[in-house]
Amino acid sequence: MIIEIDNHSGVPIYAQVIEQIKQYVLSGNLSEGTQLENVRSLAARLMVNPMTISKAYNQLERDGIIERRRGIGMFVKPMSKGIKKDFKSQTAKESFKKAAATAVLMKYTEEEAVDLLREMYRKLKNEEGEDKDE
Repeated sequence: MIIEIDNHSGVPIYAQVIEQIKQYVLSGNLSEGTQLENVRSLAARLMVNPMTISKAYNQLERDGIIERRRGIGMFVKPMSKGIKKDFKSQTAKESFKKAAATAVLMKYTEEEAVDLLREMYRKLKNEEGEDKDE
């Protein structure tokens, strides 16, 4: 699992970790039952305070994304298709809301904003396809 931290984004590091782990789980790249990297190891790899990772894991646990197995570690929690769909929808809506706010602020028309989203979607989808062939 690759987690990238942007120290200049203004978004707290724990929130960046939460968002990226959610995306891995909801996209199916982290399947249910998968054990997450332990707090100390992930903190060392990301060069952040272990309390930051602990805070992220605790929030993910409260959100029902992961579960703690005492003495073993943190695991991706099984989710019904309905709950997973709701989480995916909520996550996408949050991202789209930010994109829409930026488009409005930059005075794009709705059509221009949709065209830009479509262009970025296709570009990323093509890049994903290229990565899978390698």
